[in-house]
Amino acid sequence: MQLWLMWLIAAVLLGGAELFTFTAALGLLGGAAAITAGAAALGVPLLGQLLVFAGASAAALLLVRPVARRHLLGPQLQRFGVDALIGRRAYVVQEVTGLGGRVRIDGEEWTARSYDDTLVIPVGATVDVMEIRGSTALVYPRE
Repeated sequence: MQLWLMWLIAAVLLGGAELFTFTAALGLLGGAAAITAGAAALGVPLLGQLLVFAGASAAALLLVRPVARRHLLGPQLQRFGVDALIGRRAYVVQEVTGLGGRVRIDGEEWTARSYDDTLVIPVGATVDVMEIRGSTALVYPRE
């Protein structure tokens, strides 16, 4: 079997293993093996192939992996789902108390309760969504 084909098989195996580990390391080694497969196909001798693999691996692990990990493990920049509703403005469509009520948030009607159980918020009032518990918005009136 030709060496370039062996390097290519190693690249595919390492890339496939990355799908199960999410370490941003095996995929980079697979990329280095793919580069080495190209060098082997061009006729670079075995010692040169090993040097290409070592250099490409070192460059990938030292330069690319820290950037990839920073993006993977960095803070979430956007809130999604019900978390995105926290802090939004809502309008009371049915009187809201500590026991229940209804508000309209971005055109959708939600069950609601007052964030402060002692408050009674009248129909038509503007409120802020303080928290979402299950399918109920906890709201507080705007001043």
